[in-house]
Amino acid sequence: MENYFYLIVILPLAGFAVNILFGKRINSEKFSGIFSSLTVFISFIISILALTEILNLPESSRIIYIDYLEWINAGSISLSFRFLVDPLSVIMILIVTGVGFLIHIYSIGYMHNDENYHIFFAYMNLFIFAMLILLLADNFVLLFLGWEGVGLCSYLLIGFWYEKKFTGDAAKKAFVVNRIGDFGFMIAMFLIFINFNTLNISDFNGILSTGNFNINQPLLITIALLFFAGATGKSAQIPLFVWLPDAMAGPTPVSALIHAATMVTAGVYLVARNSILYVLAPDATFIILMVAVLTAIITASIAIRQNDIKKILAYSTISQLGFMFIALGNFAFAVAIFHLMTHSFFKALLFLGSGSVIHSMNDEQDITKMGGLKSKMKITYLTFIIGALAISGIPPLSGFFSKDEILYKTMTEYGSLIYIIALLTAGLTAFYMFRLVALTFNGQPRYDTEKVHPHESPAVITIPLIILAALSAIGGFIGLPHYLGLPNLFGNFLKPVFEKSLALRNSYSPEMVHPVSLELILVVLSVIVAVIAIIFAYKKFSGKSEFPESKGFAKVLENKYYVDEFYDKTVVNPVLKSSEVFFWKIFDIKIIDGFVNLFSGTFLRLADSWRKFQSGVIQDYTTATVIGIVIVILYLLFK
Repeated sequence: MENYFYLIVILPLAGFAVNILFGKRINSEKFSGIFSSLTVFISFIISILALTEILNLPESSRIIYIDYLEWINAGSISLSFRFLVDPLSVIMILIVTGVGFLIHIYSIGYMHNDENYHIFFAYMNLFIFAMLILLLADNFVLLFLGWEGVGLCSYLLIGFWYEKKFTGDAAKKAFVVNRIGDFGFMIAMFLIFINFNTLNISDFNGILSTGNFNINQPLLITIALLFFAGATGKSAQIPLFVWLPDAMAGPTPVSALIHAATMVTAGVYLVARNSILYVLAPDATFIILMVAVLTAIITASIAIRQNDIKKILAYSTISQLGFMFIALGNFAFAVAIFHLMTHSFFKALLFLGSGSVIHSMNDEQDITKMGGLKSKMKITYLTFIIGALAISGIPPLSGFFSKDEILYKTMTEYGSLIYIIALLTAGLTAFYMFRLVALTFNGQPRYDTEKVHPHESPAVITIPLIILAALSAIGGFIGLPHYLGLPNLFGNFLKPVFEKSLALRNSYSPEMVHPVSLELILVVLSVIVAVIAIIFAYKKFSGKSEFPESKGFAKVLENKYYVDEFYDKTVVNPVLKSSEVFFWKIFDIKIIDGFVNLFSGTFLRLADSWRKFQSGVIQDYTTATVIGIVIVILYLLFK
């Protein structure tokens, strides 16, 4: 594996380098699009080869370390550029390269005629490269390098159409909000190094698994919560979720790449990779659960009153990430990754489907100005329906299996109250998704039929939709629940990764055995809730043509609980005003400028004084020279 594995990372980086250095000179959309897509596709093929190698190893030893070079060696810090290849990292790189490749293909058609076409693909390749570094790193510093890399690339891609002010504002917002979480990540790394004398992920987990640590030690809780602070930024959980809806300002393929397969899943991966830490700090894990439940229900409720097709999907992403963190909060680490995988299929499909609609509607994104598109965009409509059914948890589509597993774990781990909230969130998901479907594709056209002529997108856009629809339909069958009496291939594959953490969990809180009938009842209940929500949404919105101004609580939902306004008043504006007064008027003008002016003024005064010696009279110069010579002679005589 060592002979070829590095190509998984190097190829997307090569795609970035070629496009950024030679793309403008080559000046060929076909070359930029195909070359960039090909680099990601080959990475995907090599990832499949890595999967086969992992599968050929004994189940108990499915882990490979690949050392490439000594990276940092300073004092007591010794870090190598080392990759950790195990079932978790292999699944993640397959998702990133596989879904990423389809998004690249889609982008070939979607970004056609953009003047910075080659730069777009360069940034997309760089994004894939950074995400792969993040997923394969076996030390926290290398992981953080990829972590910051995806943050940088998200800034570049969200603000890609920089000539529009709102895209620049959205990019800056994403960058700043993520830095808040990243600060927590860095402090966690410092604490690990100081207390455990290592920054290697495997070594850190190995130390934790020795059994020498008590449950809920303050140090472990602190590190766990600081890592989660980083995760709340990347994976858009309360209170750092506000950047993600604004990120819709970027091109639609960027939305799909960020929200489906890459950046937003980084926080979920970080927590799952450090599962032993969170098992040893159940109080921190419970906080994750509470934050996740609030995030899921609040953002799902916001989505039901949004009219921008991409913002509905953005809030849906935040809510689904909440579901993943609910699974992590239940110590169901493999289930969280399973939902991460299925979500990458149907959410990429939904975002790309929305892009197909926007492309056809002359860049219109307001679903209240659409309607009647299903007869004009049959492929987009059918694939979008599959994605909507999958995210709603309708069997036997992929989202059904992963979502119901999360609901079951929630019920058995924490009881009915949190389960009911999660179930309500699932019902809201089905409702807002089919409100979106009904207003976009059903009913009569609500757009100007003389100016807008909707049509099906070209094959370069629809083929990725079809592939993603197929994955959304059948992707859940590799993670079948145990009540069917069939093997759970996904869970069994990930078992070696989480075996130690789950064994540790069972040592102080044994897992209870529940009757199969309970799971079947919960499955039936969740399907009924989803079906009722779908039917209600269809009946309410399929023929709707008027949209009166929202009032009361509906207005609150439409304005996203005024969270952005609250942050503006309590954080943004005070910081701006204090910086204007202190940093600009006091620190910058009086201190920085004052020091510079004092320094330069002193030399100006010295220059003005010494300039008087430059009289231009040769006798003065001769006198000064003689005086100088006399002083030197006297010094030499009497020293």
